[in-house]
Amino acid sequence: MAQILAVSEIITTFRQVEQKLGLSLSDDPDFFLEWSSDLPSLTAAERSRLDEVRKNYLYQISDGALLEETIKLVILLPLLELAGFYSTPYKFRAEVPVEIEALGDNNEILRGRIDGLVLLEQLWVVVIESKQTTFDLEMALPQTLAYMAASPRRDLPLYGMVANGSSYLFVKTLGDSPQERLRQRYGVSDLFGTRLQSRNNLHEVLKILKYLGGLIT
Repeated sequence: MAQILAVSEIITTFRQVEQKLGLSLSDDPDFFLEWSSDLPSLTAAERSRLDEVRKNYLYQISDGALLEETIKLVILLPLLELAGFYSTPYKFRAEVPVEIEALGDNNEILRGRIDGLVLLEQLWVVVIESKQTTFDLEMALPQTLAYMAASPRRDLPLYGMVANGSSYLFVKTLGDSPQERLRQRYGVSDLFGTRLQSRNNLHEVLKILKYLGGLIT
């Protein structure tokens, strides 16, 4: 009889991601170039709006960590709107249930709910589950990869953004075929911080979202 386990309890490290899900970090420098090449330019109005969003976020966080819903309202929802994700052909699915059959001899089935949004099955936006902006994105990546491993189309590139308001990471997964789970790979972008003084990294985040959105349509 299969043992039903919670994703949040079983998948907490990158080693578990590889051992239980068959996902390994790609060592190919060309595996995930989408976050850094051929990005679209932004209009002056978009840059101005993002500067305002960043200013509002830094003001709201000045008194301490923000809850997840506040992060969504202040910074995530404006980003998704500017990326065009509220109009056709994109559709949101929030808090999506997932089920994954783990590798190995333990007959384990992992279940959980994505605390985020799925757009057209190939672009996932995950707000990390700690409910606080102080939570390290590195700690959230294993669970995000576990959720992405539940996609029925492992032969297609799947993209995700993990966000906590103050930082953003992009991730890509890809398998050779739906049957070859052992050959699934993933890649991770650089970290984009909201508080960086030399530039507004939300500009880069929006460019990447727009580019990835164009790839999946």
